[in-house]
Amino acid sequence: MYIRSEQPADVDTIRALTRAAFADAPHSSQTEAAIVDALRDAGALTLSLIAEDGGKILGHVAFSPVTVGGDAGWYGLGPVSVWPDNQGKGIGQALIRLGLDALRGMGAKGCVLIGDPAYYSRFDFVADPAVTYAGLPPQYVQRLAFGDAVPRGEIVYHAGFEAS
Repeated sequence: MYIRSEQPADVDTIRALTRAAFADAPHSSQTEAAIVDALRDAGALTLSLIAEDGGKILGHVAFSPVTVGGDAGWYGLGPVSVWPDNQGKGIGQALIRLGLDALRGMGAKGCVLIGDPAYYSRFDFVADPAVTYAGLPPQYVQRLAFGDAVPRGEIVYHAGFEAS
């Protein structure tokens, strides 16, 4: 398996992959594929990475700019998608780790996400009550600072996250 940047020919497969990955997820609004499309259309996919093996796309992860308490330089992780028959094989982890390394290399302040703390703690994400997202329990709102700057305030995602 190797990881590469998304190419224009990947768009339809990414859409199908994202739909399949979230089809049975109880926490899903079933808008994840539309979110990725909206971010791409707006030029707001800072990183769009593909895991591929033998010419087959296995997984995808998106990172896009966010503000935290009005502070820029932060990025949101997600969605991350792996075909259901390939989940649990480390593909998502590899995509996330490479994406976080790329953000560090770009000089990002850090990354935030909404997700399962049991899963994302392996990447050193922590729930921080100083970082919020309207209407969500604080344990699911997580941050990873790449330096000394620790964010405070509400996360504001790109308007593409309002896609439906």
